[in-house]
Amino acid sequence: MPKMVVTHPVVDIERWLKGKAERTASLGSFATNVQDFVAADGSNNVAVTADIHDMAAAQAMMASPPPWAVAQEESHGVLSPQTAYIEK
Repeated sequence: MPKMVVTHPVVDIERWLKGKAERTASLGSFATNVQDFVAADGSNNVAVTADIHDMAAAQAMMASPPPWAVAQEESHGVLSPQTAYIEK
């Protein structure tokens, strides 16, 4: 199962961390083992890793997120750009 890593800045680290359970649930249809990381330098950059069991669904979510996912990102303080990496 390939691992995906997504990095992006956030408005506020604490605000973003409070969304962990909601984030994990929303990725659950195509991913497991969702983990959150914050930048060691104290900046507002974060990363999410997950094991992907449905790559087509993961790529579709990244390419064209549904309105509920966009709203969730906004509530968690997610900013652009988001960069995704896939384990090869």
